[in-house]
Amino acid sequence: MTALWNRFWKDESGQGLTEYVLIIALVAVALIACLIVFRNQIGGAFNRASKALNNAPGSAFPALSL
Repeated sequence: MTALWNRFWKDESGQGLTEYVLIIALVAVALIACLIVFRNQIGGAFNRASKALNNAPGSAFPALSL
């Protein structure tokens, strides 16, 4: 049993994957924190873009009146 435990303890085959998972988790937490902090500014930007698109002309080339 101790030989199995020692072999398990010294096995480092999953170490790289574990480090990548921790990095991805850290980046995800940082991204969520930024979205929470800047949620009003982000919402305002989407609202301004929506208003600009709603007020855009109906056709790409308006008729010229001579």
